[in-house]
Amino acid sequence: MAIEAFMGKRIGVLMGGMSSEREVSLKSGAAVVRSLTAQGLTVCPIDVDPDVALALRSEKIDVAFIALHGRYGEDGYIQGLLEMMQIPYTGSGILASALGMNKALSRQIFISYGIPTPPCFLLTSEEAASFKELPASVSFDYPVVVKPISEGSSVGVTMVENASQMAAAIEVAMGYGSKILVEKFIGGMEVHVGILDHVALGAIEIRSKRAFYDYTAKYVKGMSEHIFPAPLSPEVYQGVLGWGMKAHVALGCSGYSRVDLLLDHDFQPYVLEVNTLPGMTETSLLPEIAGGVGVSFDQLVMRILETASIRK
Repeated sequence: MAIEAFMGKRIGVLMGGMSSEREVSLKSGAAVVRSLTAQGLTVCPIDVDPDVALALRSEKIDVAFIALHGRYGEDGYIQGLLEMMQIPYTGSGILASALGMNKALSRQIFISYGIPTPPCFLLTSEEAASFKELPASVSFDYPVVVKPISEGSSVGVTMVENASQMAAAIEVAMGYGSKILVEKFIGGMEVHVGILDHVALGAIEIRSKRAFYDYTAKYVKGMSEHIFPAPLSPEVYQGVLGWGMKAHVALGCSGYSRVDLLLDHDFQPYVLEVNTLPGMTETSLLPEIAGGVGVSFDQLVMRILETASIRK
């Protein structure tokens, strides 16, 4: 589909929203708006709130470019609304979005597909209230990572070195939902795979200057280093791309995504999660990966727009 197909159409860029990632989403949305406007399209920025359906109707939106992150945007909520309103939208559909956002369910799917993922267990709010030590049934010891099951950008995530730190980490994570994930800490290399149109574009390594790639490392300038392509042997590199693609397909994703993995010191991969609406600022990881293989930011935005559809 060429750009001409969108001439005369009103493209709503859905941004902001009501999640803990609102500020990041506003930056993604602003970058997409600038790109589409510069390419001569009619763009309507929409800051998503509970009245978003009214805004979509009043602006007579023909196509929605979703630049939301986190709850009510990346988890199937907005996708369901757009399906009901018969407005084609970018990114994955309802089910894939919901599964990608829920770390507990996506891990179960990864395991069923034979996709390696860090050992972990789930804690409900009731179990967390009486938590004392790691269960005897688990196969790992400290350090562990404690995280909410349905947040992005490492919001609410804590690395725990020993049992004395667990209570504080659980309290932080429980501030973002009634269930949390406790997973084995995998030391080694952090790698992200960018996927577009069911093709793994490439893999980028992230070297954080903090204990792990947390919110500060992601969004504070100078707190992480990006290396593209990830410095891996050809065999390992292709293996990483393959696992990223397999995770994308396992969840039923469409359009584009970014898959986060860890490689231990023996270069064994572990898939952490699939981001169905990855960051879209000009310095975000997916645009950086795309740029590394010759796809400009404007080209990336247009190729994502071209995938807009309903009933995915």
